[in-house]
Amino acid sequence: MAKLGTLKKAARSTAASKALAPKLSSLAPACFPTISPVAGVKLAGRAVGLKNQKGVKDLMVAEMAPGTTVAGVLTRSKCPSAPVDWCRAILPFGKARVLVVNSGNSNAFTGDAGDLQVTKTAEEAAHLFGCRARDVYIASTGVIGEPREPNYVASKLSGMHKALSVKSWRNAAEAIMTTDTFPKGASRKVKIGKAEVTLSGFAKGSGMIAPDMATMLGFVFTDAKIPAPILQRLVRLATDESFNAITVDSDTSTSDTVLLFATGQVKGQPRITNSADKALADFKAALRDIFIDLAQQIVRDGEGAQKFVTINVTGAESKKAARIVGLAIANSPLVKTAIAGEDPNWGRVVMAVGKAGEKANRDKLSIVFGDTQITRNGQRVQGYDEAPVAAYMKGDEITVCVDLGIGSGRGTVWTCDLTHGYITINADYRS
Repeated sequence: MAKLGTLKKAARSTAASKALAPKLSSLAPACFPTISPVAGVKLAGRAVGLKNQKGVKDLMVAEMAPGTTVAGVLTRSKCPSAPVDWCRAILPFGKARVLVVNSGNSNAFTGDAGDLQVTKTAEEAAHLFGCRARDVYIASTGVIGEPREPNYVASKLSGMHKALSVKSWRNAAEAIMTTDTFPKGASRKVKIGKAEVTLSGFAKGSGMIAPDMATMLGFVFTDAKIPAPILQRLVRLATDESFNAITVDSDTSTSDTVLLFATGQVKGQPRITNSADKALADFKAALRDIFIDLAQQIVRDGEGAQKFVTINVTGAESKKAARIVGLAIANSPLVKTAIAGEDPNWGRVVMAVGKAGEKANRDKLSIVFGDTQITRNGQRVQGYDEAPVAAYMKGDEITVCVDLGIGSGRGTVWTCDLTHGYITINADYRS
């Protein structure tokens, strides 16, 4: 009987876990990618009881080799979390040894208690890993406005230290998830001179996603040897075309953090002294590629998303103008719900262009859905047939191209549709 009771208890626990787990996004990749280890990086991702759900991973730690340089981009929110303030203060030093990230609680809008928690976490990590507190980077994601005790994270670090491994990339990616339905990872190999370097990383994000940054955390590691000021330049360029070119719901988080760590453990790499160094060309392309990969995975996991949407804007007055127009289209609830309803309502795109505030001329505007030209020079094309466009809208990958006919500015924004699932997820977020 005791054995039967144990089995029933286990079955109830499994059922409860399944009930708590969000339904996998229909746009999710088939599997988590193979991640190449990065020399000088060890990670761990575990369930340590920070979340209410038993057994759900909620803390990750990464240890980097001495001499690791770091660069990053942080949220522009005027209500940043305590970890964001900490990272912003230490980034100018350009060195890193440890990364600590918890999920389930954002440590945002927590006042002095939040600052104390971050300080205690950094001090304990510095003690365990034998480094300075300013070499410890911290990020948090989850519910806003719930202060925790000072040792909330710090008390869990000793066990994490013992669990570090060069292979724990998926565990690390899972440990930073909140409403995400799948872990997000990517890896690339590229050469700097004759030396092969690796870039590997992971990210989280599903809702509260808008540029400058989004409620997302993204961490990429490389064994390349690159000075921090040059690394910072590369991160800003890559972020502008990736994490700052996605939107799910136009809401910018208090906690957005993207960090790039370079351990310098690769052998035979030429010395890099300038971000324009020709030897960096392939590395810069690979960095941009891995950032875009992770950013697009975030959009594919947009809360309630059923369609992945690409907005291409050309003919704008400038690159900046193209981005603004693209975001006006991508963030429009009317456009997003029309796409969710598989309605080729191109009039809503016209509306979004008009409200963007950038230079536009209705008599030059051209719109294409998929491969079908709908308008040209401000008018619906002669003989336009909506049937093939309506059929196209039933797919899960939608591309909208808009040419403003003003100048040479162009840009791309990635977004998703807006479904009732978004409402459900956010209505139940804290329950």
